[in-house]
Amino acid sequence: MIDGLAAHYSAFGVTERLLLTGHSHQAWPDVGREGQLEAWQDAAEHADMKWERAFAKAERLREGVRRLLADPGAPVALGPNTHELVLRFLSALALRERPKLVTTDGEFHTLRRQLGRLAEEGLEVARIPARPVGTLAERLAGEAPGASAVLVSAVLFEDSRIVPGLPALAAACAEAGAELLVDAYHALGCVPFTVAGLERAWIVGGGYKYLQLGEGNCFLRLPPQADELRPAITGWFAEFDEMHAARDPGATPYPVGSMRFAGSTYDPTSHYRAARVLDFFEQEGLTPERLRESYLQATTLLAQRFDELGLDDVTRDRETPLEAFGGFLAVESERAEELSRRLLDAGVVTDSRGRYLRFGPAPYHSDEQLEAAVAALGRVAAG
Repeated sequence: MIDGLAAHYSAFGVTERLLLTGHSHQAWPDVGREGQLEAWQDAAEHADMKWERAFAKAERLREGVRRLLADPGAPVALGPNTHELVLRFLSALALRERPKLVTTDGEFHTLRRQLGRLAEEGLEVARIPARPVGTLAERLAGEAPGASAVLVSAVLFEDSRIVPGLPALAAACAEAGAELLVDAYHALGCVPFTVAGLERAWIVGGGYKYLQLGEGNCFLRLPPQADELRPAITGWFAEFDEMHAARDPGATPYPVGSMRFAGSTYDPTSHYRAARVLDFFEQEGLTPERLRESYLQATTLLAQRFDELGLDDVTRDRETPLEAFGGFLAVESERAEELSRRLLDAGVVTDSRGRYLRFGPAPYHSDEQLEAAVAALGRVAAG
């Protein structure tokens, strides 16, 4: 949907393939390969002395996150996946005194599974229905008193609905003494999302989806009160700068800032790739606002062509404006999984979550590709 962009993704063959899982795994721009090769070269040339260069790439990723969130100078902890970061966050909470966590039934599996398991071990986990989404923030706020934390997505992963009212929820959590963690994974890169009104919230996300950074590039933006907490799940990188200092075996020190929630030794290759891709986004002017415009154009076209099919057993929400959704179009059917499989056989890559068949465009797709994908749905649904 952005003219000329597809040429930068030749390795993924985005003009020859109908890859409509942009909400899950987008193609990487060709410059990403250069980042991976640079990581290899630095390791080969500098061996164990490579880390100064690797840490510079990690800082480039942090700076990219700060720009996306419009939060200059914010401490940003990094991890290979959001699960690891959420675990560190949970381990810093006073769960013995306040053993209640509040979330929704529309969260991604990272939260769904982990919180479910913690509930089996005795924590109180209140799962609030995610629909109707218009009142979700208000209903979560009502459960915040007495809770250690409220955990919610900015955009729901199943059907792409944007959750409104998060600043009001943040204020309610602050008044109740509960931490607020916002999963921004399905917002960053397709919906402008900043810390305005969420200054005391923890924001978790990653680059696997719309940011095109690939695996291994997840982050946790830390609020000011993070320096008051001591995560029980902590890696030795949290004391990397004090490795040569004398230590008391009976005390575990924590630094101030992003390294307070650091993990341990990791593969820095992903950060090299991320640094190149973030530079590419800036060079191409792929700002959150421009990307939002592109995604809205794509989902609008997908919705229009879908409506023209007139399918009986595949529907979509036509009452809610498309501006209230994120970066993909979700249609509903009892046959969602079957339709996704049949589309794959027809050369169209989509996916499904429960009743939802998900079409995830990307800014390098053409209108003709999106129209071809919907036309293929019409054929397989009728077959």
